[in-house]
Amino acid sequence: MKGQATNILIVVAIAALVAGVAWFKAARPAAREGAEGETVPVAATPQKGELCPDPPPTAKVGDKPTTTPASAPATARKLPRMVDLGADKCIPCKKLAPILEELKKEYDGRVLVDFIDVWKNPKAGEPYKIRVIPTQIFYDRDGKEVWRHEGFLPKADFIAKFAELGVK
Repeated sequence: MKGQATNILIVVAIAALVAGVAWFKAARPAAREGAEGETVPVAATPQKGELCPDPPPTAKVGDKPTTTPASAPATARKLPRMVDLGADKCIPCKKLAPILEELKKEYDGRVLVDFIDVWKNPKAGEPYKIRVIPTQIFYDRDGKEVWRHEGFLPKADFIAKFAELGVK
């Protein structure tokens, strides 16, 4: 009889544990450990490779964008454009930052290279309908999207895509 009572208590404890885990997952977004120990929410469906999650709910909607606005002068809009949507705390985004700065300098006056931090300014990223960060979107001279990439992109791939857009 004592052994049977113990077995029942074990089954009840396991059921309570499973119910608690299910409640916890439903009540709080999943998280993974970030590079510097910060907790970063994880997207519901993980993507292949090292991609960053959606912006945290603590992002400030009123923050100003860190990009050239779409309402830039007409002369600027006639250039091909590449928009990188990411976050300054995202590991692949951090790796892309120096590449983007180099591209801005090397292609100044020939291609607009923009970065939008979708954690600091989630509203600025909404028109781009991104699923994960980083995402790079390439536009031709007429502002038509010609290619989209999710994840880290090496500098050589940016240069090749700029060449496809007719930029040397």
